[in-house]
Amino acid sequence: MDKYRIDNHKLLYHVSRVNDWLGGKNVYPIYAEISPSGTCNHRCTYCALDFMEYQPRFLDKDVLNDRLSEMASLGLKSIMYAGEGEPLLHRDIGEIINHTKKVGIDVAITTNGVLLKEGLVGSTLENITWIKVSINGATRETYAKIHKTSPDNLDRVIENVSYAVKVREDKGYKCALGMQLILLPENWHEAELLAQYAKDIGMDYLVIKPYSQHPLSKTTKYKDIKYSDYLNLADKLNNFNDSKFSVIFRVNTMKKWDEGQRNYKHCLALPFWSYIDAGGTVWGCSAYLSDEHFIYGNIYKNTFKEIWEGEKRMKAVRWVEKDLDTNQCRVNCRMDEINRYLWQLKHPPEHVNFI
Repeated sequence: MDKYRIDNHKLLYHVSRVNDWLGGKNVYPIYAEISPSGTCNHRCTYCALDFMEYQPRFLDKDVLNDRLSEMASLGLKSIMYAGEGEPLLHRDIGEIINHTKKVGIDVAITTNGVLLKEGLVGSTLENITWIKVSINGATRETYAKIHKTSPDNLDRVIENVSYAVKVREDKGYKCALGMQLILLPENWHEAELLAQYAKDIGMDYLVIKPYSQHPLSKTTKYKDIKYSDYLNLADKLNNFNDSKFSVIFRVNTMKKWDEGQRNYKHCLALPFWSYIDAGGTVWGCSAYLSDEHFIYGNIYKNTFKEIWEGEKRMKAVRWVEKDLDTNQCRVNCRMDEINRYLWQLKHPPEHVNFI
């Protein structure tokens, strides 16, 4: 039960934007990921962006809000606040969230949930489309080991998400509330227990996804993990599903990780999304955050329109679409399913007219 298509993609719902792209037009992104904070209060064993060094930098609220207003006018439809740090560490995150929604952009947050406190929930929940909380263990011991934090943090997170559920129900808000577990050798045996906790609390879903090795990550502990040993969990976790709660066990993504194969030769997805780091740099891909090929500009120096229509981005997109070897890319990157879809549109098989 994956009604949000978490293990797939949603570009098929944006036909006009895709059609413009197919016609050779310059299209603006539908979705962006923004990192309000470069620092983090956890040091998770699987952290893909550890190479960013958890820098104590934060996006300027006023500059960001100006760019958000502009990006909305250019057709951006959604933003996920996450990135190389914990987004809720930004002292103005509540104002940023509310401004994002005010200008017409849907808001999502991926967080470890420790700072999802009552005041923030009360002031922002009505303006958030979804919140996904990273919880990589169902017991204090496992959670602390993987998140490299105090075991008490798990209690705090459970308390915070329980409060968010209560506020949502009391106020009638539509915000979807979910948990996410990266399936690892240290926590696979607690997947069912976490599913039970999530369901009892009143969460909408629990996502269980595979690890993905970032090419630049210092962490290599899990680079050889195989998920074929864990696929039998799917049937057990399916027992938790009902009309109000679902476990989204990402079998498709796990199989792709084990196989390590793509059906596309080049990356075509960059026109449809963007990434802004905590220093204001606009990137084409979060898997290449140290590669100048993927730097488009910086929101402190230029408007988003100037960056997106600039020759630097145009050159980068052309290079990626023609010369980048995707065999060097991150397996199961954020745009993998988008790329599979776009590649089929650009390279259709025979007999497509026989619908």
